[in-house]
Amino acid sequence: MSVTLHTDLGDIKIEVFCESVPKTAENFLALCASGYYDGCLWHRNIKGFMIQTGDPTGTGKGGQSIWGGKFEDEIRSTLKHNARGIVSMANSGPDTNGSQFFITYAKQPHLDAKYTVFGKVIDGIDVLDEFEKVPVDGKNRPLKQLRLQRVTIHANPIAEAHGKP
Repeated sequence: MSVTLHTDLGDIKIEVFCESVPKTAENFLALCASGYYDGCLWHRNIKGFMIQTGDPTGTGKGGQSIWGGKFEDEIRSTLKHNARGIVSMANSGPDTNGSQFFITYAKQPHLDAKYTVFGKVIDGIDVLDEFEKVPVDGKNRPLKQLRLQRVTIHANPIAEAHGKP
């Protein structure tokens, strides 16, 4: 399954790891389908590290899961922050996933086993390059407001042909 994040700087297509992290994928895709992420600010941007969004309040302190609160991590030893373009849930400690997520700008092995990896960028790395160039303030907030305008969910016709949603 894949989604396209339509941003102010261009489109980023992400492969979502539905089989490896089913609860995280269900939460993310349901939030995408409901329009929850539409208009969210990219509120945190750290060059060489990552960019973060998914908080409808725009503060970096908000957001919740489709279950109305937080949910547990789905840490998998096979899913690592080992490249540019890894997509993970943001959290404030173990088992505190809600709606916020981030995309890495580079390998970040210190995040392994602490944040649930649920996808990777498969198209639009050039857009990630543009995000990384955006000037930020002292709190790593982009000086110019950048938004995740909307998300398109792409069906997987091969999985559907085999009876898998």
